[in-house]
Amino acid sequence: MPDADPSVENLLDVAVGALGGVRRDGQHQMAVAVAETIDKGEHLLVQAGTGTGKSLGYLVPALRHAVLENEHVVVSTATLALQRQIITRDLPLVAKALEPHLPRTPAIALLKGWHNYVCVHKVAGGYPEDDAGTLFELGDHAGAAEHPAPARTGASALSESLGEQVLRLREWADETDTGDRDDLVPGVTDRAWRQVSVTSLECLGGKCPMLAECFPERAKAASREADVVVTNHAMLGIAASGSPGVLPEHQVIIVDEAHELTDRVTAQATSELSVATIEHAARLARRHGGVPTTDLDSASQALASVLVGLPETRFRDGLPPAARDAVASVRDATRALLTVLKPESGPNTPAEGGRKVAQATMLALHEVADRMAADPEDHRHTVLWCSRSEDRRGSVLTRLYAAPLAVNGLIRTNLLAGRSGVLTSATLELGGSFDPIARAVGLEVRPDAEPVGPTSLAGKPAAAPTGAPWRGLDVGSPFDYPRQGILYLARHLPKPGREPATDAQLDEIADLVTAAGGRTLGLFSSRRAANAAAAAMRERLDVPILVQGDDQLPTLVSQFIADEATCLFGTLSLWQGVDVPGATCRLVIIDRIPFPRPDDPVSSARSDAIEKAGGNGFLAVSATHAALLLAQGAGRLIRTAEDRGVVAVLDPRLATAGYGSFLTRSLPAFWRTTDRAVAISALQRLAEPGPPG
Repeated sequence: MPDADPSVENLLDVAVGALGGVRRDGQHQMAVAVAETIDKGEHLLVQAGTGTGKSLGYLVPALRHAVLENEHVVVSTATLALQRQIITRDLPLVAKALEPHLPRTPAIALLKGWHNYVCVHKVAGGYPEDDAGTLFELGDHAGAAEHPAPARTGASALSESLGEQVLRLREWADETDTGDRDDLVPGVTDRAWRQVSVTSLECLGGKCPMLAECFPERAKAASREADVVVTNHAMLGIAASGSPGVLPEHQVIIVDEAHELTDRVTAQATSELSVATIEHAARLARRHGGVPTTDLDSASQALASVLVGLPETRFRDGLPPAARDAVASVRDATRALLTVLKPESGPNTPAEGGRKVAQATMLALHEVADRMAADPEDHRHTVLWCSRSEDRRGSVLTRLYAAPLAVNGLIRTNLLAGRSGVLTSATLELGGSFDPIARAVGLEVRPDAEPVGPTSLAGKPAAAPTGAPWRGLDVGSPFDYPRQGILYLARHLPKPGREPATDAQLDEIADLVTAAGGRTLGLFSSRRAANAAAAAMRERLDVPILVQGDDQLPTLVSQFIADEATCLFGTLSLWQGVDVPGATCRLVIIDRIPFPRPDDPVSSARSDAIEKAGGNGFLAVSATHAALLLAQGAGRLIRTAEDRGVVAVLDPRLATAGYGSFLTRSLPAFWRTTDRAVAISALQRLAEPGPPG
């Protein structure tokens, strides 16, 4: 018999017991707060430190509410690792444990973007083979949005030819029950995967002769019936950008790793245009649509001529007139081609798939060109810039980009309005306040709040017509940070300059690593800095030094874990998500405060807008960005109750600058010192044989 009124605390005890865990006060506090928030239809920002067990802290109240109230819940994660943990372990175990205590069996489902699933019609020959250079390889954001996971390139994929990978994919397509790319082990390159998948725009939909066997359609159908659906921030980004139909109907949304939400939404809403993408669309139109592309080819050539002379910069008043005219020509040519590329009525033929691909590519190109060719007055809330990079062959590629100036309105309107929202992470309280994150996601901030976080474009707290109040809650962490870790601020070092590393920094790194006996995770602000430090330490020290780029990141992390004396140096992808408990990581080095680059177009545009409105753009944008990354990076040190170590920040500004207190308030509550000898002595004691003290 199910419980007459199962309380969330009792259900949490049941779930924790089923997973072999122990009661944690912070987890219970979180579960109760999530349940109350959902029941009241409000919003909650909840910071749950490492070791709290936040997944169960929201999954238990989510399942309880979904079953008892027959309301659908969407859970989103930023990383593939957490998504896999929730859908393959935590959620099934919790659902099974709670089943006897609920009126019915909870239904769960996983939902990803269309391109993450194999297309059975394409495997069966319903689409032509793709060009060697695909829209995805050219960096198209519409395509990237369909594949939130990083490329799965294992050792097998690296040694196989494209043909061998595609053959293996076709064999797997006949065996898989899910069609999910992440179930394919070992993985394949993006280029190979493109041969067996389509985007949602390229899908034939109801006209597909193999609709009944379609893997993404099955996943979408299952999500509509599920009590709890697990998805990812890339899908939330698509929904926030104006395609709410990508998610099933739901009344509650829970965002884990919520500190990454605004960046993911910004990335999904960013468009890109280059001559290569235009030529690719034209090639598909000719080959699969059978239409001439004379006007588009001419527009492409005109744009190429203009791009050569464009500066690599942000355009504050819209595109320069010549560039705007060239992009407008692309827009007009794609509009005409879309008319003639409409699929013909009649029975399906193998050629229809190719025509659909051509039409989808042309539509994506048209939408980008239309957005960029708008009048300058329409670009008040858009950031436009030009960027150059080299491709794999060493050719210079020039691209135009357009990104939203702010995404708080998109998140508020398309994700939170009319729903109850729970946003959680180990790092949400910045500078001792939840207000910066609240503003960033479009929640209302109290009128007397100190303006230290991202504001609306008017320079005031963004209004929240969500019809629901919000609150922030820090449930703490089971770790004793002042006893387990030291935050060493190297106040005596010179302020970082343009060089990747100063001599004084390198001397400091060498002494710290020596004291720790290796066991160091080095987090650097740039690839140049990581490489420079690694090269110097390899010359000076007798411990293994791994650096990001030597191999695939999972392989490097495995090698780092396997040998306590090994050090691992890297950049942004090491600041978040790397979980290395135990004696392997006794020292985390951060070379400088991770402010965004001064020439970063989106950050600088947002900062300028806030300054014009009378706010502090530096604190609202740069300091908030740095606080999040610092908190994430410092959080790599203590992963269990037994861990001990030192976080060493080699940027004296953290101790001397006025904004330093805002940044340090965002960090775990380590015992703090500026005394170099104290840090060295602590590391030496930890390196001694025997249990950590």
